[in-house]
Amino acid sequence: MPHINSELHKIKRIAILGSTGSIGTQTLEVMDAHPSLFEVEVLTAANNVDLLIQQAIKYKPNVVVIQNEFHYSKLSLALSSLPIKVYAGDEALAQVVEMDSVDMVVMAIVGFAGLKPTLNAIDARKPIAIANKETFVVAGQLVTQKAKAAGVNLYPVDSEHSAIFQCLAGEFHNPLEKIILTASGGPFRGKNLDFLSNVTPAMALKHPNWSMGAKITIDSASLMNKGLEVIEAYWLFGLKVSQIQVLVHPQSIIHSMVQFADGSIKAQLGLPDMKLPIQYALSYPHRLPNSFLRMDFAAYSQLTFEEPDTETFQNLNLAFQALENGGNIPCILNAANEMAVDAFLKEKIRFTDMPHLIRYAMNQATPILKPSFEDLFETDLNTRLLISNVINNKSTIWKD
Repeated sequence: MPHINSELHKIKRIAILGSTGSIGTQTLEVMDAHPSLFEVEVLTAANNVDLLIQQAIKYKPNVVVIQNEFHYSKLSLALSSLPIKVYAGDEALAQVVEMDSVDMVVMAIVGFAGLKPTLNAIDARKPIAIANKETFVVAGQLVTQKAKAAGVNLYPVDSEHSAIFQCLAGEFHNPLEKIILTASGGPFRGKNLDFLSNVTPAMALKHPNWSMGAKITIDSASLMNKGLEVIEAYWLFGLKVSQIQVLVHPQSIIHSMVQFADGSIKAQLGLPDMKLPIQYALSYPHRLPNSFLRMDFAAYSQLTFEEPDTETFQNLNLAFQALENGGNIPCILNAANEMAVDAFLKEKIRFTDMPHLIRYAMNQATPILKPSFEDLFETDLNTRLLISNVINNKSTIWKD
């Protein structure tokens, strides 16, 4: 067995923001497997107070935060006999990452809510294992500039970006030609618009390969998840738009690839299991032994690839368009998509309505070329109000 650097023997105290979600619970599983290396310092949740209570009792962190203040009393009472500090609200969520006792932050919050805590963690010079792609979509330039200035490392947790990061290990001095982001194609690969117009939330939530939260699963079904990942990759790896290619790979074995200037291609392969990129982000640059299932090539005699159907799944092109336009337009794309996904899950709109709503919001935008955090906050709020109004008023203007 290779020697593990002695620096790993120092326990790393982890703040998990979004501990009750899919990434958060799997992060705890990874930490459980290496109790001598990782310790839970902070746990937070948006609304799932019951699971947060269970986690707090089991792991006994220094601090827990419930974002929805309505649940504060229940949380506080349940943990009153334990030496755990209990807080609530958006400000507490953003401030908890600044604690001196936190060695690393796992940003597992979904959506725009992850931006402020990410910026605060960077200001506090905390390394971040980041699974919140929306942070890069909304404020990629702001986040990456602040991280570079502060010398803060951002370790990608998304399987595709972790794959690229792993392929680049030892190659950072070599020029790359392009990256190839792979997509499973979701549950509706090969389907036409007539089929998609009758898709229900239950159908869309059945991903063929991955087990994820509801919002990310719907994004995957619409190919918006891949569009958001394109924008994330652009900022994480300092790319040009022309250097990003998307290929549909239904088996989800090759998680992404890098093509270098000499034409060589590196790929990272593995079974679809988020615990592997989570563990790599927590332990980088070391690879820890684990009991995860191993790849059996005999079980995968064919690995296939195809171009994405962007005529049927329009969200991917919308993401490329938002990236090309820059400024606050990706923020609008993200906010409109979050609202559209929520409306679809509540059966207020059809699956095929989502890209039309997003395009409408982007067309209504007042562009801001170099937005500040305040500009982005206002853009996000105004976009959500716009989409909410057209949905709740049953307006059809966005269909024109």
